[in-house]
Amino acid sequence: MDYFEYKDDELYCEDVPVSKIVRKTKTPVYIYSYRTLERHYRVFNDAFKEIPHTVCYSCKANSNIAILKVMGRFGGGADIVSQGELYRALKAKIPPNKIVFSGVGKTKDEIKAAIAAKILMINIESEAELHMIADIGSTMKVTVPVSIRVNPQIDPKTHPYITTGLKKNKFGIVWEDALKLYREIKGMEYLSPIGISSHIGSQILELSPFIEAVRSLKKMAESLSEMGINVKYLDLGGGLGITYNDELPPHPDEYAKVIGKELKNTGLHIILEPGRVLVGNSGILVTRLLYVKTSPGKVFYIVDGAMNDLIRPSLYGAYHQIIPVQKKNGKDGFVKVDVVGPVCESGDFFAKDREMPVVKAGALLAIKGSGAYGFSMSSNYNSRRRVPEVLVRGKEFFVIKKRETFKDLIKGESIPYFLEAD
Repeated sequence: MDYFEYKDDELYCEDVPVSKIVRKTKTPVYIYSYRTLERHYRVFNDAFKEIPHTVCYSCKANSNIAILKVMGRFGGGADIVSQGELYRALKAKIPPNKIVFSGVGKTKDEIKAAIAAKILMINIESEAELHMIADIGSTMKVTVPVSIRVNPQIDPKTHPYITTGLKKNKFGIVWEDALKLYREIKGMEYLSPIGISSHIGSQILELSPFIEAVRSLKKMAESLSEMGINVKYLDLGGGLGITYNDELPPHPDEYAKVIGKELKNTGLHIILEPGRVLVGNSGILVTRLLYVKTSPGKVFYIVDGAMNDLIRPSLYGAYHQIIPVQKKNGKDGFVKVDVVGPVCESGDFFAKDREMPVVKAGALLAIKGSGAYGFSMSSNYNSRRRVPEVLVRGKEFFVIKKRETFKDLIKGESIPYFLEAD
């Protein structure tokens, strides 16, 4: 459930007409619903109330510090994959002991920053990284809490670009190698093996892959215990899917029930890294129809938003529902269209061969399910300015990121002296 609905044929975000926000911000613009964020967090967190757990929101889904502040306000932590995300999480006052650091390519500076911040743990993704962390811990004279990200070799049955738990993926360490590394860690003075980590993919719509992963990690915890290593944390990652079109993902209650059944009486504290499931349907991208272009056998809705604003359709062929902000604009029937943007790429589209309401130039369109991997994956391609972000709470709305200026586009750039004479 989200809090975007029509009232008298006008799309509202909570108690604010979307068109009112657009009058202030212009288009394109991302709009997020606070009530939706709150509801999704509480439903997810409450599902695990019988299990010792920490919800570490996956910052990569949407890293605006206001969104991070919302998650922290409800008691959440953060799953980070860069020093920039660490910086954002700390700026949002997320407690360091609720931050976990994942990712295959952590640099020395990133590892040092994470250790200095005293985060909960660093998830190790390779033998080389293990030795890097051990060396840094030794130099800093700090014992570093770590887990190894195990690749359980499970097919999550999702898009290949967002699968992370197979042998062919770059993430994690296979079971046998992970056990060897835990033995090595056991003898290291400045590493403390406190957990086991895993993440099998994103937008997963079935429970069976999660069950397989938990069983695999539970067996590893038992094997480690036999070696004299008693881990406290089981980091299960994220990946629970949402509804974009007609998908029927498991409810968090169902997810929690099967996880709880597998981990009953183990005494393990689980780390959960939800991202999309918390923020995906909390946001829309609003764009304005610039032109209706008709070619032989084809109709294009050309809008002012583009693939640099929301790349998921171009990158994954992802589906996003697109609806008119004013319903009256859709009462003249339907037409099959491609919804495309102004960027100079044939892949710049939001929908292809989509049955859409007949609307005229100037109409506002809302692209739903854009709260996750929307703004966070946006870019300045074609020297387009990144768009504003707005958070709505009840009858109020707040610009939580301003639209970039043209000066922002060239910030940090410089012209060498030998070119200045021209």
